[in-house]
Amino acid sequence: MTDIYERSLAGKITREDALELLNSNPFQLFDVADKLRKEIVGDEVTFVANRNIDITDSCMIECAFCSFRDSIGYEMTTEEILQSIKEAKEVGATEICLFGGIMPYMTVEYYCDLIKTIKSSFDIELHVLSPVEVYHAAEASQMSIKEALKAFKEAGLDTMTGASAEILVDEVREVICPKKVSTAQWIDIIKEAHKTGIPTTSTIMYGTVETWEDRVEHLFILRDIQRETGGFTELVPMTFLGDNNEAGNASAGASGLDDLKMHAIARVILGRDIPNIQASWIKIGTRMAQMTLCCGANDLGGTMMEDKISIAAGASHGEFLSREEMASIIKAIGRIPRERTTTYKSV
Repeated sequence: MTDIYERSLAGKITREDALELLNSNPFQLFDVADKLRKEIVGDEVTFVANRNIDITDSCMIECAFCSFRDSIGYEMTTEEILQSIKEAKEVGATEICLFGGIMPYMTVEYYCDLIKTIKSSFDIELHVLSPVEVYHAAEASQMSIKEALKAFKEAGLDTMTGASAEILVDEVREVICPKKVSTAQWIDIIKEAHKTGIPTTSTIMYGTVETWEDRVEHLFILRDIQRETGGFTELVPMTFLGDNNEAGNASAGASGLDDLKMHAIARVILGRDIPNIQASWIKIGTRMAQMTLCCGANDLGGTMMEDKISIAAGASHGEFLSREEMASIIKAIGRIPRERTTTYKSV
């Protein structure tokens, strides 16, 4: 395993190395990942004070894994969105994440008007739009992806989400999200965002119908994009939650061991290329998040304030952690908490 550790640090890890580790004693994988974490990012565990705002549960995409679509039946007004941001600012949030369904009226102009209104009202980082939202907005406005991204950036968008990636293998996408962008389209939009000067997160949603080989392929795609553009701020592994959705009938989701292995193998494959690996406490719980922080992860995500999407799919770990709670969770495993911005600058 020493050779694999050295190849990871040198950026020369192979698919064969990754699969060998995944098929070995899992504690060997965890040990290699934790050593890499310590070497690459040290003992600090970061987190961001943020709020998720899910602006509507109406959506025309119809993904098999989605529990959020039409779960309540609502659409927030601009005034309601601004009120939610005001509440977040009052408790010191530095980041606002806007999520929600996709509808035909969500044009480039719609998003630009919303972004401009928020930015004119608040000094806060806006983490908004995924590749699939960019694609449909550009299509609705009869604009190119490049033109749409430029408009979003000029309107005030700071960073984009790496959502809608799910698994970047088209055979898997045909089963779980056939109406979303293809693997090639997702890659092209992300690369164009980075070229436009818009950093993004990267994500992987695991635990539906994909194999470990599919997951490994996904991670290597992300690594190769990062080597070309340098635009990813982090990887966010998201375990599939199967309540109230079609995909949940075909899959029980990932096991706790799979959750640990996913974060660990991400650390090994991504190495120094994407140094920040997030533990999504709202999906796996704070105790499992602590475990992933000992298996390669180094970020605890956001304070959140709300997450209607995860709750609709069966998350039962709460929707909000205070700064003090985040710090306590981190200190309990002997690590050092550090509050960060969206782009990992210290607050």
